[in-house]
Amino acid sequence: MYGLISQMRRAAVSIPSNIAEGFTRFYNKEYKQFLYIALGSCSELSTQIIIASRLKYFDNNKIEQLLNEIDEICRMTMSLIKKLNTNLSCILYLFVS
Repeated sequence: MYGLISQMRRAAVSIPSNIAEGFTRFYNKEYKQFLYIALGSCSELSTQIIIASRLKYFDNNKIEQLLNEIDEICRMTMSLIKKLNTNLSCILYLFVS
């Protein structure tokens, strides 16, 4: 139980940490790489929550709430990645034209 909780904490902290670190990068490509790492941490945390559920560490209502919150974070992160891709495409178009 201690090991799983420790892993969950690390994954949970990794999500906003990678988003923040990527934000400070100069290039969109670097920022997107950190956002993809944050998405990986979201997946890791979701998996760990499912494992905790199967081990009966949480009740089902709490599991559903946590998974919904992680899903929302993933959707927002993907939306940001798409926005960065769109902005990059616009910049490239202006540069080439």
